[in-house]
Amino acid sequence: MCILFIAINQHKDYPLIIGANRDEFHLRPTKSAHFWPGSDKILAGLDLQAGGTWLGVNGKGEFSALTNIRSGKAEPAAQSRGELVTKALQSPALIDLNWLKQHSNNYNPFNLIYSQNQQLFCYNSQSQKQSPLGDGFHAICNGALDDVWPKMAKGERLLEQLISEQKTLNPEHIFAIMKDQTQAPDELLPNTGVGIEWERLLSSIFIQSTDYGTRSTTVIMQHHSGSIDFYEQSYTTDGSIFNKQQFALAKS
Repeated sequence: MCILFIAINQHKDYPLIIGANRDEFHLRPTKSAHFWPGSDKILAGLDLQAGGTWLGVNGKGEFSALTNIRSGKAEPAAQSRGELVTKALQSPALIDLNWLKQHSNNYNPFNLIYSQNQQLFCYNSQSQKQSPLGDGFHAICNGALDDVWPKMAKGERLLEQLISEQKTLNPEHIFAIMKDQTQAPDELLPNTGVGIEWERLLSSIFIQSTDYGTRSTTVIMQHHSGSIDFYEQSYTTDGSIFNKQQFALAKS
C-alpha cells in the first residue's frame, strides 16, 4: 500500500471514509479482495508471493492497512510486512503499541494503521511512535504521518472539498481522486533516497509505468451503524481497470 486518505467524522452518513492506493511491481502475484475462510469475516486482498495483505476489514468493522517507509535498502531476510495487517485483523486485541515496539525490528520500515477500542492509530516503526487519528482528514504515505508531500496535501484537499460539496457521497468521485496522475515539480519532491527519476514517478497519487505502479484502489465507507461499503478496482500496466468489485459487510 502506498497512500491512504482518511476522513473521520466529516460526513453526516459516514463517520469513516477511506481512499487507498496499493502500489507494487506488476509481476508480484496478487489475489483481489475476497472474504477469507474462517470465522473472522476478513475482507482483503492477498499477496500470493509472501502471504498477508496490504489492507482489509473484519466482521467487527475493524480496519487495518500498511504502507512501506522508503528508507534506503530493504533487508531481504526481514519478515513480510503484509502479515502485520493480517495479525491486526485476526487478533486486534493482541496488537498494541507494546507489541509493535517489541516486534517491529523484524520487518523493514512501515506505517501500520489499525483499530483498537474503536479508535484508529498509525504506528511508525522507525520512530516507534504511535499517533491516534482524530476527527478530520489524514494522509499516510511512505514517510512519517506528519510529512507533507505534494500528493498527500493534494489528496487531502480534494477529499475535503468533495465531502463538503456532496450531501450524497458517490464512491466514483473518490476513485477519481485516487486516479490523479499529476506529478509534483522537482523543487517540491521529497528526498527518500531512490533517485530523481523515481521521485518524479512516485510523486503522483496514481502511479503508472510498465514495471511498477498502482495495482488497485480501495474505497471504504463505514456507516454510523458500523456496516461497511467496500469498493475495489484493479488496474493493468497502462492504468486501465480490469476488475471492479463491491462488497457489503454488516458489523457482527
